[in-house]
Amino acid sequence: MFDLLCIVGPTASGKTNLAVRLAAAFGGEIISADSRQVYRGMDIGTGKDLDEYVWEGKKIPYHLIDIVEAGYKYNVFEYQSDFVKVWEDCRQRGVLPVLCGGSGLYVEAVLKGYKLLAVPVDEDLRASLAGLSLPELAARLATYKKLHNTTEIDTPKRAIRAIEIEEYYNDVAIGDMEVSHILITPDVDDDATDDETEEAEAEAEATVEEIIARLDEAKDNGEDIEEVFASLVEEYSEDESTIDDGGALGRINYGTLGDRYDE
Repeated sequence: MFDLLCIVGPTASGKTNLAVRLAAAFGGEIISADSRQVYRGMDIGTGKDLDEYVWEGKKIPYHLIDIVEAGYKYNVFEYQSDFVKVWEDCRQRGVLPVLCGGSGLYVEAVLKGYKLLAVPVDEDLRASLAGLSLPELAARLATYKKLHNTTEIDTPKRAIRAIEIEEYYNDVAIGDMEVSHILITPDVDDDATDDETEEAEAEAEATVEEIIARLDEAKDNGEDIEEVFASLVEEYSEDESTIDDGGALGRINYGTLGDRYDE
């Protein structure tokens, strides 16, 4: 089965309205993936349309909006940690989480399972590296990984910190959380009428409902769920290039479902 429904796309692609509709249809709650909407008081220019989180008179719960004060340096590490807490809470309550947003790094941190850890200071290691020249530190760092980012070795201080991080990663086992997800990426059609938008959203809802029914049926019949996933990918994905394993977190992407829609 899947345990995360993802609605991602650019600004004004209709993703919020579709996410609200699907959350209402399947008893879900929305987890925002917007790097600006986390800030309280920043309501202008951030697309924080809280009035949209209502469907047919029913308020749809949302998370990770208005959670920190403006000016606080919130980052992707904190977002990933906060997402996991909300996602696990939804699962424990039997609620389908619906990820909605357009901040690509936040979405990827979840779906591709970025390994982000708070690395503590290692005073002993720093002392052992203190007498090395910058080229020597760079050579030491190169034993851990291929050097793509030259900013890591532009000063001895940064090079030592980079080594400290790699050393910590070597010593600490990093576990992966697996999330099976359906990914819906709205296309933008500026010429879509209101009726066409409504029709497309209804089609997307029906498609997700059909997927859920088929997965439930497969489970009840003892079928191989992975094979069913694969067949659904082929059936519903419009572009096979969008199909991948989703990284450490996601196993299946369904690509774009439904038709075009716009706000």
